[in-house]
Amino acid sequence: MRRNRRVKIVATLGPASAAPEMIERLFIAGVDVFRINLSHSTHDGAKALYNAVRACAARHRHPIGILADLQGPKFRIGNFDAGRVKVTAGSIFKFDRDETLGTGERVFLPHTQIFEAIKPGHSLVLDDGKLRMRVIETSPVQIHAEVTTGGLLASRKGISMPDTLLPISPLTEKDKADLVHALKLGVDWVALSFVQRAEDVHEVRKLIGSRAAIVSKIEKPSAVADLEDVIAASDAIMVARGDLGVEMPVEKVPGLQKKITRLARAAGKPVIIATQMLESMISSPMPTRAEVSDVATAVFDGADAIMLSAESAVGQYPVEAIQMMDKIAIEVEQDPVYEPMLHATQTEPQPTGADAIAAAASAIAGTVKLGAIVCYTATGSTVLRVTRERPGIPVIGLTPIESTARRLSLVWGVQTILTGDPENSSHMVRKACRIAFEEGLVKARDGLVVIAGIPLGSPGATNMVRIAFIDERGAPIAEEV
Repeated sequence: MRRNRRVKIVATLGPASAAPEMIERLFIAGVDVFRINLSHSTHDGAKALYNAVRACAARHRHPIGILADLQGPKFRIGNFDAGRVKVTAGSIFKFDRDETLGTGERVFLPHTQIFEAIKPGHSLVLDDGKLRMRVIETSPVQIHAEVTTGGLLASRKGISMPDTLLPISPLTEKDKADLVHALKLGVDWVALSFVQRAEDVHEVRKLIGSRAAIVSKIEKPSAVADLEDVIAASDAIMVARGDLGVEMPVEKVPGLQKKITRLARAAGKPVIIATQMLESMISSPMPTRAEVSDVATAVFDGADAIMLSAESAVGQYPVEAIQMMDKIAIEVEQDPVYEPMLHATQTEPQPTGADAIAAAASAIAGTVKLGAIVCYTATGSTVLRVTRERPGIPVIGLTPIESTARRLSLVWGVQTILTGDPENSSHMVRKACRIAFEEGLVKARDGLVVIAGIPLGSPGATNMVRIAFIDERGAPIAEEV
């Protein structure tokens, strides 16, 4: 099923979208990758969702990606005697290791790692940013903090430490069990929460190996501080704007979104923009004008994918939300200013043979006015290097490996097709022409550029470029190096 847009759509599955028939409707409406949120899904529930997506892909003979999102560490305060207390700005509040019920002056904090790492001057954020405090004194058993933003604080509310680098793994015991289950199912992508530094991604990579690709969620200031190394260690990046806006001043998030998108694109790593994109469509059949503008901005910036969370998981209008996102993206990509804006932040190719050939293919296609770029790929790396250039014509990824096709469903501008390896370079060009013609991505007399690695099927060996023009039957008229 061919999409008429280059940006991809990720949709979260949940109670509103768990039925197989709803998953099919969402796919037809425009979903390219389905997200299973393991914070809210049992192992049996995740398996049922996984099987329904794979069955949908088989029926439509179209690769669909599955992203399993790990919960990550969660920190919560203890309980209050009255259930909730009023905390006043300017007052001093205490967190301690005393398990008795809390009062208006103190509460139990059951996380020893926080006491070990936090320092005077650090910030504490509670209840998703509704209350804020500044640490003034610490000890191994107590934290004294001045309330800077007061309000009602209820039992078991979340607490975060934006300035504090915690000495913990991004994987809890629950995450490890969920990861094992997700890998056993065969998910394509694993989203990693609570990334603080590149070492966190390397740690998880040792557990995953090559069984799935890693999406690092940028939601903590420490990850922003180590951004380039985190991007280098990851397979893709998610701008988790909800948590990022809790941990950092909200006015900084738009600029960070653009910075992260630019750096990820420069590195050739897919980037997903997530959280509250069409939030009002949880309960309304139409989005706000501001939400439409927000989605459009992500598309103009050249993000690989835009994501829906509660809108498709628990909302009343999941199909309409996908259709709206699809329409916004198509409209933006047809706008006259889209291409100039897309290439306003273009970066130089990296000094590798694969990057040089990918850049050359894009330049050739633009100079000769070709109709498509066709990439033979085993791992997807060739396609990633080409899409990094954001060419203005279709990019067709041909691969014999189903897992590669599914992973590429997250990548900007790619139409991925499963096909066997060609017999030789001449067969490679003929096959590329036929498939591009039959898929309606090029027409007779159009030209295309074909890139691949010789010998065929050798990962990371992109070293061949061919140009061909197509006759009325989809066969090459002429071929040249």
